[in-house]
Amino acid sequence: MKTIYLKSITTLLLLCFAVAVTAQEQYKETTAKVLSIDEVLAIFFQRNLDLIAAQYAIDQSQADAIIASAIPNPTFSFQLSELSKNINKGSSAEGCNHSPGVSCGAAEYYSFSQLIDVAGKRGLRIESSGFATQAAEQDFRDALRIFSNMVRDAYYNLLQSQKARWLAQEIVNHYQTIANANRLRLKGGDIAESDFLRVNIEAIRAESDLDKARTAVEQAKANLAMILRWPEQSMAYEAKEQWPEIKDIGQYLSQQQLIDKALALRPDLQADKLRAEQAKKELELAHRLKYPDVTVMAGYARDPSNNVLDSGFVGLSVPLPAFYQYQGEANKAVVNLNQNQLTLEQTGLTIRNDVVSALATWQSTDKIVHRFEDGLLKAAVDVRDSAELAYSKGATSVLDFIDAQRSYKNIMHEYYLALIDRTNAYYDLAKSIGLEPNNTLLPPPNNINNTKR
Repeated sequence: MKTIYLKSITTLLLLCFAVAVTAQEQYKETTAKVLSIDEVLAIFFQRNLDLIAAQYAIDQSQADAIIASAIPNPTFSFQLSELSKNINKGSSAEGCNHSPGVSCGAAEYYSFSQLIDVAGKRGLRIESSGFATQAAEQDFRDALRIFSNMVRDAYYNLLQSQKARWLAQEIVNHYQTIANANRLRLKGGDIAESDFLRVNIEAIRAESDLDKARTAVEQAKANLAMILRWPEQSMAYEAKEQWPEIKDIGQYLSQQQLIDKALALRPDLQADKLRAEQAKKELELAHRLKYPDVTVMAGYARDPSNNVLDSGFVGLSVPLPAFYQYQGEANKAVVNLNQNQLTLEQTGLTIRNDVVSALATWQSTDKIVHRFEDGLLKAAVDVRDSAELAYSKGATSVLDFIDAQRSYKNIMHEYYLALIDRTNAYYDLAKSIGLEPNNTLLPPPNNINNTKR
């Protein structure tokens, strides 16, 4: 009997252990993985960096640079001449045997030709393609600047949704505690049934708010997952409550100083400057097209019908721009230069507007957060706790209690919004200047060319 009892206990313990292990594994599977913004950005770059590089034609610009610097290949040609049914029969030339019935054979010509660029056209093409490559690299950096903030916006939108869910859960828990206490008070006759029902209605509203908050979290996860190209377990991610370290990126400089800094750093402006320089080189190249390139030729001839059997020859050919002198190419290059210069000016105006707007938003959101943290948050908590205590002792009305709960909820919700707004404003200001607060997330400039290798 004792043995059966021990076996039963052992079986029960093993079963409990198996259930515990299974529950632990299920908990691991269902528990969301908490990721920081740096980890999310790393996932984004890992999955999208090659795609972004391809979109901005980094490899193509490098290939164009190789093509522009290439020297034309020489041309080899072979020619048989004097072909007929009876080739040079009975010829008195040195290469023939002078017999009337014997053919001397056809003449053979071997030659090489080489095209030579003149007027520095190849050098201009090299310089032009170099500017194009540098502009493509700046476009790539500008894309990283924009996409980084796009990921951050989605991440902090998820964090905001999570904070709203947490706040809604806190409100639900508070109402559940009060509702349980009210049932006892109602049985004891300490509160009226109408007050009991009002609190229950508020509790139901709080649960509805919690359901909406949970839905908002799932939607924010889906949005972030779409930006990250849906990596494995992406819907199980949670945003880590880790606010950025506010570094000195120039937010305390004057408006004009910030604008000057942005004009020196913004990659989109640098790309436009490089394209304007490229357009200048293209215009100069178009003007030099009227100077024709020269083709130099040299070769060897073996002609049995000639008095000299073996001989060499040299020559050159030059196209004559008698009817067309490339006016169309020159006019097109002028138009392209004017368009690039106009784009450069427009980008400069856009940068000024970006900086002014981002700086104003940062200053406003920073002040709002400080107002909350300098006393408003503590006051909201104190008012709510005091109202709960007074209501539990019958020292205040249910309306005052509900109003205190609503005020606390609204203030906390506004505070979380203010935190998110300030965070986004900080990164938007950095983006408007052309800075990346966390430079370790972006590929260094000397690695951009090797993005897809």
